Amino acid sequence: MMNIKALSQLLSLFIAVALVVIYLRYIEKRSLFYPAREIEYLPGELGMDFEDVFFKTPDNLELNGWFVPTKDAAYTILFCHGNAGNISHRLEKLKFFQELGNNVFIFDFRGYGRSKGAPSEKGLYNDVQGAYNYLLSRKIAPEQIIGYGESIGGAVIIDLASQNRLGGLIIDSSISNAKDMVKIIYPFLPYWVFSSRWDSVNKIRSITIPKLIIHSINDEIVPYKLGRKLFESAPEPKDFLQIRGGHNSCFFESEHILKEKIADFLKKL
Repeated sequence: MMNIKALSQLLSLFIAVALVVIYLRYIEKRSLFYPAREIEYLPGELGMDFEDVFFKTPDNLELNGWFVPTKDAAYTILFCHGNAGNISHRLEKLKFFQELGNNVFIFDFRGYGRSKGAPSEKGLYNDVQGAYNYLLSRKIAPEQIIGYGESIGGAVIIDLASQNRLGGLIIDSSISNAKDMVKIIYPFLPYWVFSSRWDSVNKIRSITIPKLIIHSINDEIVPYKLGRKLFESAPEPKDFLQIRGGHNSCFFESEHILKEKIADFLKKL
């Protein structure tokens, strides 16, 4: 039988490991989400009319978003932003999609902007489901909704598309899954100590609608190879666009080629 001393040492080791895991998961959450509460800019500043919208998630949380209408719009872009800031920091992209002839619905995840709650992986999946349900309530057909996700928003919109009908999917600078990111950022730590999954690689395998995956060869935050891995895991129909620029600057540095490629993608739909 194990003696008291050995049992005490084993218990101490277990407690130490548990404390390390708890600490790492705390750091994980703090380093993953960077929400900003203050709405600094409005679409009107770029000449866009918009509706200020509040809607509920499946777990009954109130979120805020903007619906930017376009006359005779071909599609409605369901816009999932990245892990920092809020909807007021994406005005140029709203204008970009509107100029391509689309309505745009952008919303803040829980804990961002004027949306209630605090962000989490499961929570963000609920948030995009609530946004999708809101568009359906406006009598917008699923086939007329194009999912767009930037960075972590790509993982969010992929989760939605794996369970709901959409007309198409555009993924911009997103990860393959959390495990691949952990190997890059914390190669000395086992993956299981972190709670995040963001398993887009497996989810995208079941998505058969047209997909455009965009990634910069110069992305310093989400390596280019993860964007390629996501693309290679996706079934047809699919297309890949390689652009240039940093993770947060590639949209501006490659705007011309992005507009040309996305316009072509939407036209083919």
